[in-house]
Amino acid sequence: MKFKTAIKPYHAAAGGLGSLEATTRFVIDSKNALKNMRNLLRMNKARGFDCPGCAWGDDNKSTFSFCENGAKAVTWEATRRLVDSTFFAQHSVSALNRQSDYFLEYQGRLTEPLRYNPQTDHYEPISWDNALAMIGEHIRAMDNPNQLELYTSGRASNESSYLYQLFGRMVGTNNFPDCSNMCHEASGAGLKRSIGVGKGTIHLVDFDKADAIFVFGQNPGTNHPRMLHSLRHAADRGARIVTFNTLRERGLERFADPQKPLEVVTPMAGNISSSYYQPNLGGDMAAVRGIAKALLETQRRRIANGESSIFADAFIAEHTQGIEAWFAQIDATDWQTIEQQSGLSQQQLRDAAAVWQTAERVICTWAMGITQHKHSLDTVREITNLQLLGGHLGKPGAGLCPVRGHSNVQGNRTMGIDEKPPVALLDSLAHHFHFEPPREHGHHTVEAIQAMLRDEVKVLLALGGNLAAAAPDTPLTCEALRRCGLTVYISTKLNRSHLMPGKQSLILPTLGRTEEDVQASGRQFITVEDSFSMVHASEGIGKPLAATQRSETAIVARIAHATLGTAQLDWLALAADYNLIRDHIAATIPGFQNFNARCDEPGGFWLGNAAAELRFNTPSGKAEFSAATLPDAVCPEIVAPFVLQTLRSHDQYNTTIYGLDDRYRGVYGQRDVLFMHPADIAALGLSDGDRVDIETLATDGVVRRVEDFRLVAYDIPRGNLAAYYPETNPLVPLTRFGDGTGTPTSKSIPVGVTPAQTRATQRIA
Repeated sequence: MKFKTAIKPYHAAAGGLGSLEATTRFVIDSKNALKNMRNLLRMNKARGFDCPGCAWGDDNKSTFSFCENGAKAVTWEATRRLVDSTFFAQHSVSALNRQSDYFLEYQGRLTEPLRYNPQTDHYEPISWDNALAMIGEHIRAMDNPNQLELYTSGRASNESSYLYQLFGRMVGTNNFPDCSNMCHEASGAGLKRSIGVGKGTIHLVDFDKADAIFVFGQNPGTNHPRMLHSLRHAADRGARIVTFNTLRERGLERFADPQKPLEVVTPMAGNISSSYYQPNLGGDMAAVRGIAKALLETQRRRIANGESSIFADAFIAEHTQGIEAWFAQIDATDWQTIEQQSGLSQQQLRDAAAVWQTAERVICTWAMGITQHKHSLDTVREITNLQLLGGHLGKPGAGLCPVRGHSNVQGNRTMGIDEKPPVALLDSLAHHFHFEPPREHGHHTVEAIQAMLRDEVKVLLALGGNLAAAAPDTPLTCEALRRCGLTVYISTKLNRSHLMPGKQSLILPTLGRTEEDVQASGRQFITVEDSFSMVHASEGIGKPLAATQRSETAIVARIAHATLGTAQLDWLALAADYNLIRDHIAATIPGFQNFNARCDEPGGFWLGNAAAELRFNTPSGKAEFSAATLPDAVCPEIVAPFVLQTLRSHDQYNTTIYGLDDRYRGVYGQRDVLFMHPADIAALGLSDGDRVDIETLATDGVVRRVEDFRLVAYDIPRGNLAAYYPETNPLVPLTRFGDGTGTPTSKSIPVGVTPAQTRATQRIA
């Protein structure tokens, strides 16, 4: 497939006519336009299905409860294009591996079980019974349970995730690497240490009540566009939105609501950010430290002059501990260090502090621009410190809001997809199901890949996702997958991971979120949890493309049955009636009492949040201020001329490439681009549009290099670079990850840039 390439600045607001045009184009291109228009009208509605895209909450007010990228996700799934045994007979795995990620997923939906034949290098049909028997035989033949890895995508439902973790623990392992390990692990770990709960503390309606909203390290216009509605409404009523983001992003500047006809047909749009700061990559912790330092200086002057405190002194005294140690750390951090590391001036940070100081209700929200650095856990805790300082917890319009990625990644963790499971969860499972689950910690994603490279993994089960494209150090990850004894992929569409088969490999075709799920007891629904701890029912409405597709929940149950039989649990009965699964969830997972009955509550039900109720499940019983030092450097192991972050394009969701355009950044028909400040381009003796190679600077002797990228001049601080993943995942070292998180440092890669030596197309493996 050929595409017209261009770099053409986009001058319109985010949303508006451009969003409507893109949505219409994707609906028509699906070759199933009428079905998809019906689907979109039922998305995020009662008795409809939950968006398979991001985890933003539903406002239950709008006529159309979807965004452009949600529409892309639905139309991408509800296509008439088929990938069946005929397709695989025509294409070898080696030939497919030379194609782009966009080409692979564009081919259509997987419709029948397939087994890789290494002699022919083709996937070939296999019956469901034989595929399941093969999985069971391989798992039972393992020397020990920890030779099994159970990877999970954030798109899996609560019901399938619960069965998945229960199956793994009945086998005897806590090896649950998942997509959360690679994105928001720092949010959960940092919040747990600070406030005792690893989730955000606010409701969606709190955006309607906040006086100020501090947005850190995220691009909602592409990654969770429905958030723009909340930000726009807040800005329209006078809330100050203070943005910290390294790149200048259109969705954080101006937004035209596609549901308002006047804003679609005229240049009308609303401003989002009242202040926009562009810190260095990894400099957000220093920026927050600077805000806190400015506030502490103001506080001391006021107290010395007999004026009132600007801090929530009563809240701090009653509900927190450790503030003096943090104040000492602030005093020990000089302004020169803060300015150098953050890339922001003292005056900019004092201006941001003034907004915080004058707001009675503040929300702090962040995403992966915060969580994919070596010091991310400490950065999340520093943001939390700021909120504790003002008592911005437990009151309307204030709180902490990590914005998760995939639509049920938070629900997966709630259901027990956790390599470090809480003791309370294991005790509950043991009591209810009468077995002893394993107690030792299992593998997170990086540890799982390392175990594969050591030939310690006999079976990899992947419940959704695309590990080969999502994980760091792509050549090593692909080698790791090929070393497994058996790889099993439960998938809706063809992706890169399928082309990295283990010694034996299966592809099992699953239903999508949009499709009817009919089991022995009748039509089923599933549930998901959004970023605000709201649990929603989701029921597909479209007819499946093939009778050989199965639901994720049924596939997991049948794998468990083929492996363990019925001695401990009647897995097939659970596959036949998901209400039975929800009864088990209600009996073992806090917050899900009367689960089945509560699924009918309009808008879903809230799981609750102890920290939002000022109950802190920390060892001290109080919220803990963190007194961490700033890192010596964002990339402390090496001095590099540039720091690179990987990011998504606008026609992309996670590793799914919907198209080759990035409209808001002005990039069309191409993905091998490198965003760089114009002065940095000139300093290299190069010009906008020149081709370059990018190489990671590391001390381990491994050459990590991608070639022939086009320079794009962009509004980004000097010394900072950005490029799309998965194309630049080969640059992310498997051995470099966040302290206390295991999350690859995909937002702070030390690199060098040189003129391109080849014009060869960079392949993923």
